[in-house]
Amino acid sequence: MEYIHSKDIFLLMRDTLKLVDRKSMDHGSRVAYYLYKMLECKGGYEKFELADFVFLASLHDIGAYKTENLKDMLQYEFRETMAHSVYGYLVFKNLSPLSELAQIILYHHMDYSQIVTMDYEYKDITACLNLAEKIDIYSTILGDKFDMRRFEKHIGTILSKESFDLFRESVEKYDVLNKVKSGEYKAELDDIAGYMIFTNADKKKSLEMLMYSQGFKGESLVFSAVTGTCIAEILGQKAGLNELEREQLYYGALLHDIGMLAIPNVIMDAPRNLTPEEYKKVKMHVLLAEKVLKNRMAEEVVGIVATHHERCDGSGYPRGLKESQMNRSQWILQLADSVSALLAEKTYRPALDRDEMRVLLRKEAERGKYNKMIVNLFLDGQSEIMDYVQTRMDKTLVTYRKLNQQYRKVSKKLGQS
Repeated sequence: MEYIHSKDIFLLMRDTLKLVDRKSMDHGSRVAYYLYKMLECKGGYEKFELADFVFLASLHDIGAYKTENLKDMLQYEFRETMAHSVYGYLVFKNLSPLSELAQIILYHHMDYSQIVTMDYEYKDITACLNLAEKIDIYSTILGDKFDMRRFEKHIGTILSKESFDLFRESVEKYDVLNKVKSGEYKAELDDIAGYMIFTNADKKKSLEMLMYSQGFKGESLVFSAVTGTCIAEILGQKAGLNELEREQLYYGALLHDIGMLAIPNVIMDAPRNLTPEEYKKVKMHVLLAEKVLKNRMAEEVVGIVATHHERCDGSGYPRGLKESQMNRSQWILQLADSVSALLAEKTYRPALDRDEMRVLLRKEAERGKYNKMIVNLFLDGQSEIMDYVQTRMDKTLVTYRKLNQQYRKVSKKLGQS
């Protein structure tokens, strides 16, 4: 079964990252449009190739989501360019299905005089992305006072003549500046995204990259997603879910907390119990995730995500559903998410050990908060489940350490450690 179309992978990535910072993602969309129309003017590309470049260009600043100055675009675009370029490159190289294009992100802030000396298949694309980004930043700042001729003196040094000529042609042929100003470009960008061709394996990798992207807000979100997914996987098997239901549960567990990306760090990292107003904001993450996923992921997956904080006794949120209104997959993720939360050390409380958790879960099941059958399946197989969680968590830590090691290595090689 196709849980998500290739185009919707792009839309889901874009809209999820908007939850973290809309300004940065809107910048990425405009840059992607400029690059797309420049390459159309150049010619020689199939639609699916253009779609891949649009995907990459939309996310070219993804590394900035990991930096301390995401809200200060001028800082990471002009004064501290290497940090987000390197991290974005590593994210694409290690986690995305478009790893062969990753170096475009790595080099997109380099001057053309450096880019041209590289033995790299996509150096012309890199030079175009370099200009497209500068065009968007300056045209956004200057508005009607923007004049692209200001870039002419940099041709051959900072900028390539080909990219400048292509952008000028795109202005004359497609009126790109005015379309961006009016917002018309968005429909064209969504249209070219429809030509993306991702295999099922590519789609899975993209969604896992989205899950890892939750680490931009804090590694605890990634570890929570991995823990919840692992527990849900085994409970799905033990509960007798068929293959289709287990796949739906896997994707629901993988993405259930993406709405947390919109929650301010000051709330997420609060070293105390949350105030009623803060807790109200946290609870919004369920509806935000549902909104982003709706009409993109399969309906069954969205339903699993939308109910992961519901409880069988009707005490959950956001809709106060009861056990009879939900299914086994939804019961499973409710328990899996709760267990992952109990296992996590918080700033205001220590993690529960296994014995403490057993006592608590039995009490909650007796009170009707969780489905008793699912709780019993978990408690009966607790050792097996937690061993599996630990194995997967170790692999996740390896991925993070690999990214950090490569970050230091690449930064040092480029003289920007």
